Amino acid sequence: MPTWAQKELQGWGRVLRSTAEVARPERMAAIAGLLTEGSAPVLARGNGRSYGDAALNKGGQVILTSRLDRLLELDEVGNWVTVEAGATFGDLVRTLVPRGHLPAVVPGTGFATVGGGLANDIHGKNHHCSGSIGQQLGWMELRTPDGQLHHLMGDEDSDLLRATLGGVGLTGVIERARIRTERVPSNAVSLQRERMGNLDEFLARLREEQDRTPYVVGWIDAMARGAQLGRGILELARPSEQGVTSAPQRTRRVPTDFPSLALNRWSVRAFNELYFRRVPAQGRTELLPYEKFLFPLDAIHDWNRIYGRRGFHQFQCVVPFESGAAALRLMLGLIADSGMGSFLAVLKTMGVPGRGYLSFPRPGFTLALDFPNAPRVTDLMARLESITCDHGGRTYLAKDATLTPASMRQMYPQLDRFSEVLAQVDPLGRMTSDLSRRLQLRGAAIT
Repeated sequence: MPTWAQKELQGWGRVLRSTAEVARPERMAAIAGLLTEGSAPVLARGNGRSYGDAALNKGGQVILTSRLDRLLELDEVGNWVTVEAGATFGDLVRTLVPRGHLPAVVPGTGFATVGGGLANDIHGKNHHCSGSIGQQLGWMELRTPDGQLHHLMGDEDSDLLRATLGGVGLTGVIERARIRTERVPSNAVSLQRERMGNLDEFLARLREEQDRTPYVVGWIDAMARGAQLGRGILELARPSEQGVTSAPQRTRRVPTDFPSLALNRWSVRAFNELYFRRVPAQGRTELLPYEKFLFPLDAIHDWNRIYGRRGFHQFQCVVPFESGAAALRLMLGLIADSGMGSFLAVLKTMGVPGRGYLSFPRPGFTLALDFPNAPRVTDLMARLESITCDHGGRTYLAKDATLTPASMRQMYPQLDRFSEVLAQVDPLGRMTSDLSRRLQLRGAAIT
């Protein structure tokens, strides 16, 4: 049985951190014992790519699942892959693409684990046509805090399944899963990039392409104002019949924390101008390996150190199509006026709602931006969250560090049902996290 040891853990944004007892099992058989041997609050943690406090458990226990990462089976006829929950999406892409397969849903980083992906009901650049990972689930095995193993079928609609998909790890420890793959003709996508002159043009093109292009994503210049508000780069990608000669992706590492003054309104504005101009006015098309297209930041290890020792916040919301243009216009104007614009800003459309009670995806526009952790950023985040609520949207718990219980309840109307399922499957409240306590996900009265 693995032993417990004290360790400080942090979110990927490096703003929130806490100390817990951690254990790192080498075999799946150890999970039941780790859950049942004590009475302390406990949580599973994959590769630590949640940005805030979703994978932190101050004063409790954390089971690290990153070594439970075996690929168990590839069904090349039925198009399914079975894996242990600690397997990363990057490993799956590198293993499956040479065999003509790709996970049907892949998040924006290959370092995320499948277990973490299910617990956050992750989505990718193809959500508008493939949904989130919950829509591509064959089955998963969940070990609840009492040590019982539950086999949850993806084509069923049980309360436990709906509480686990997007349930940020509070129903138990996901051990194994079977997820859908899709056939790919080569190791590459054909990527077309176009300049978008303003927000109206951007949103119109996103809606046009969502019915005919499998991968649609945009970079947005969050410093642009006036007539150029919302300008950016639209990326359209399709599987390519022609492959590319692809050596293993070269990686670099950020060796130290950048000075806090390195990212300011002038440096970000200069970067955004250069980034916008790197795509010619007539656009550009190229072939890219899947790994480079799907995980653009993974080639820079420890890129979160660019924001300095104080870390950063990521804000990601989804707002309905009906009110989305107005909401995004307010948000981008507020960000530009604040001078805290981001050079990492992503705009996409989303399709069908997620299946989980706390799933983030719903039809609409989703905007994600990074902000250095500075004194004024908390107020900015609060105002962005208020705009999101006022326009019927929600923010993404996997990225969150600042949401309030009241806003959580407004954004996620099925929270009460989620809390009821937790009370049934975990009446002692063993599975918990810093995020669940902050947002009172077990149904405590809002104060």
